[in-house]
Amino acid sequence: MGLHDGHRKRLKARFLTDGLSGFEDHNILELLLFYSIPRSDTNEIAHLLLNEFKSLSAVFDAPVEELCKIKGISNHTATLIKLIPELLSVYHTDKTKDTKIVNSTNEAGRFFIPRFYGKKNEEVHIMLLDDKKKLIKCEKLFEGTVNSSPVTVKKIVASVVNSNATAVVIAHNHPGGIALPSRSDIITTEKIFKALKLINVELSDHIIVADDDFVSLADSGELERLKY
Repeated sequence: MGLHDGHRKRLKARFLTDGLSGFEDHNILELLLFYSIPRSDTNEIAHLLLNEFKSLSAVFDAPVEELCKIKGISNHTATLIKLIPELLSVYHTDKTKDTKIVNSTNEAGRFFIPRFYGKKNEEVHIMLLDDKKKLIKCEKLFEGTVNSSPVTVKKIVASVVNSNATAVVIAHNHPGGIALPSRSDIITTEKIFKALKLINVELSDHIIVADDDFVSLADSGELERLKY
């Protein structure tokens, strides 16, 4: 048995018994690193990562090239670290795949949040609903830079027409920001609202997501204002 084998066995057993409850950030990284670093002291490497990037989430968000600058982190290990937020997004998105009816702001917000986990650039997604608020489909329409996404009303209208939707919820993210609408968000929402109104389709909401938080432009009164 190697020097670290007993410690690794105990940490794995603790996780299988209690999950991550009571684990400190370095313990979580240490456990993860067991699976790509078979012999080195992953506790030390975990501390190096946290010292450099300051938080657990920042470690997972760090670029591969920055991770590889840390002593003990290979491209193989950096790939494993980068897999975690992407896997989290896929996991939570998969859990909402059987959503049938979306008839509240909270349901729409909770539906969209996991779709933006770990995303570094702004993305725009569209939820297409029938007249009973039954979900027809949800798709990503655009991906932009870290600060903007090139929304085109024409593409949104085409997606609506192709699906025979009668109601739409638009969502986009603010990577690294807060879930508050910018002036540009308001202007874009107004353009989409007016274009959909011409084809008798309701813009039910525009959801803005930042991390685990979201803001609804319907709840804020912006969509109601556009009706008059």
